[in-house]
Amino acid sequence: MTNIPQDEPVFQISVVARMVGVHQQTLRTYERMGFVAPARSAGNQRLYSQRDVEVLRRLRQYVEDLGVNLAGAEVLLRLSRRVEDLQAELDDTRAELDRLRSMLPERTPRRGQR
Repeated sequence: MTNIPQDEPVFQISVVARMVGVHQQTLRTYERMGFVAPARSAGNQRLYSQRDVEVLRRLRQYVEDLGVNLAGAEVLLRLSRRVEDLQAELDDTRAELDRLRSMLPERTPRRGQR
């Protein structure tokens, strides 16, 4: 997808079912279980975002390819989100550290240091 925000609800359930490779009823079940929470159109149709599609693809991979049950898949998804959050926090911290370092005066290396 080009230039569509990750959280923009744009895909109807039939399209997502084809993209992920599951039946529409499976998507409804995953919604009831809380794996995704698609937005609703004015006509009350489910609209999924690219982020929802990625979660559903990952869920399908855990369940079908790796043989993990839904409870285990839920734990894996939660851990994946936590790792992504921590990585973003680390990236922000590194950027802030670089910014602060750039504000320091240049240091002359001591003898024996490079």
